[in-house]
Amino acid sequence: MSTLKIAVLYDRVWEDDAADAAPATDKAPVTRTLDKKEVEEEVAEALTKLGHAPTMHELDGTPKSLLALARLECDLVFNLTESFGNDDTADFKIAGFMELVGKRYTGSGTHGLLLAQDKAVAKKIFAFHGIHTPVFAKSFRGRLDFSHDLQFPVIVKPAREDGSIGIEFSAVVNSIRELMERMDWLHAHFDSPVLIEEYIEGRELYVGVIGNERLEAFPVWEMSFDRMPENRWRIATERVKWSTQYQKRNGIMTAQARLDAAASERIQKVAKRAYRALDLNGYARIDVRMDEEGRAFVLEANPNPNLAYGEDFAESGEVAGVTYEKLLDRILALGLRWEPARTG
Repeated sequence: MSTLKIAVLYDRVWEDDAADAAPATDKAPVTRTLDKKEVEEEVAEALTKLGHAPTMHELDGTPKSLLALARLECDLVFNLTESFGNDDTADFKIAGFMELVGKRYTGSGTHGLLLAQDKAVAKKIFAFHGIHTPVFAKSFRGRLDFSHDLQFPVIVKPAREDGSIGIEFSAVVNSIRELMERMDWLHAHFDSPVLIEEYIEGRELYVGVIGNERLEAFPVWEMSFDRMPENRWRIATERVKWSTQYQKRNGIMTAQARLDAAASERIQKVAKRAYRALDLNGYARIDVRMDEEGRAFVLEANPNPNLAYGEDFAESGEVAGVTYEKLLDRILALGLRWEPARTG
């Protein structure tokens, strides 16, 4: 591939030092933390090694940064954004903007981002395609938009947030009273619909999927909770996912899942089916719970997951023989080939 001008597009999420020091309470959401080297820097370095000419462009939530993006002279935008102006639900709007101004970009398109963002909509699509997902309901300020008959315990979380935002250990409840209290807390903090789904006791599994027409599923990854206190639910809360100090203190780690070949293949196939069902392209991570009987339940799909070196998506690629530079090269090539669906 010849040398390309690539704009590495990112939005900044600032580190909150108080998050690690604070006790594990549910008083307010925890701010995501970052490694010393930002993912956009790692991506730019890898693209340079591949012989390309990357430039950095920060989308800071202002119209000025959007206009500057539209004026960029580049062959491709390497899209690492997750939000716009502190709005974590704006990822599909950023993709749509790039489509409107004629910019090619990496990762999932507008349609896939939108379908995956609303977890209740995604679950309805999974159910239509015969993909197992936990029984669920959706509610907003007393209005029940959709409901199945639920059995406690259930996990209660925002229907449209990403990165485990709004999920604490108290998100799993065992009674109507706890459920109503949790819903009130979420409505107060997020002003968004609430997803209520049956809690699946079992293993927390992640599957990286890459591709447009032809898909590859990377080895199944698992989040383990070896030293988690017995009175804590084994779930990927915001603190579990983003606080490195909390992870070390409680022996929380992600690594390749110890599964037999048949189980791994079954879960990879389910992940690819979920990817197809939501019309995803580029790359994504599919989150799965496997119960004690070996049944796999798709929890959600995460388009454009964290590409930092050492994170689960890149590490599972390494196990599959895809080095970090090769992974980015494949994502880049997929972005160049992908065309938004046209209607009408």
